[in-house]
Amino acid sequence: MRKWRPPLWLVLGGALAATLAFALAGLVALRYLGPEIGFRAAAMALAALIGLLTLGLAWLLARLLLRPIQALARYAAETRQGAAEVPAHFGTREIYAMAQGVIGMAQALQSREATIRSFTDHVTHELKTPVTALIAAAELLEDGDLAPGDRALVAQVGSAARQMQAQLASLRTMAAAREPGHHGACRLADLALHGAGLRLEIVGADRLLPLAESGMRLCLKHLMENAISHGARAMRLEAGPGTLLVVDDGPGISPGNRPHVFEPFFTTRRESGGTGMGLAIVASLLAAHGATIALVPPPENWPGAAFLIRFA
Repeated sequence: MRKWRPPLWLVLGGALAATLAFALAGLVALRYLGPEIGFRAAAMALAALIGLLTLGLAWLLARLLLRPIQALARYAAETRQGAAEVPAHFGTREIYAMAQGVIGMAQALQSREATIRSFTDHVTHELKTPVTALIAAAELLEDGDLAPGDRALVAQVGSAARQMQAQLASLRTMAAAREPGHHGACRLADLALHGAGLRLEIVGADRLLPLAESGMRLCLKHLMENAISHGARAMRLEAGPGTLLVVDDGPGISPGNRPHVFEPFFTTRRESGGTGMGLAIVASLLAAHGATIALVPPPENWPGAAFLIRFA
């Protein structure tokens, strides 16, 4: 049997009418009770009664409006973290309809995400063996007696196979980054960062950032590798209230490439082995945890690329 739910107009209209009725009834009652028991006593009694009735009205509004909205907001937050319990109470018809839309959308997105993850895992698993065989065959052929033209062709095949291997590894990392598995908090001081050739300057190392150490380390690893691959020698990490600014001293990003830096497979280093997945992995991991990353103008004395991470 379908549960009856009051429409929103009835709840709001009824609350407004009840408030007005309480006030009018109190005035009428005070007029008749005042001469009988005294206006002071009558006013105190009526105030207590109207207060109790108003509290009952507030409880009803909280049950029909506030609690269902809070439950829906909690469901959305838990869905972002990967597991959520569907709310049991929806209040009015309009909130019920909105909740069903939100729940349906969340379930559709979870199903789509699971499908993409399953497809990615299947494809990368199935292609891993033939790509490895191609690399091994190319290495064997390179050791043979080949004409210069044939040797160049074999080298090209080996390079393409290794590029495919790197792309498959990046796809697996990308799929894993889309899963919200890095909830928690950390400080830059806890990461014991090493620049691997970069001179690091850290500001706000003790500020708490709302991302687990594993996720923060993965994001910074890709940002550092991206900076090193473009010739940067120094990087500045500046933690602020809910933000992290990452800037390097490299050549920067050209205006034509800026709109595409977070797109998967976009790279200017295809010939040198770039996969174009590093920044896309960072953006996906942050998005799965309610954060964003954007390309911003670099601060003074830092001519390279600057990325601003904003946490939810």
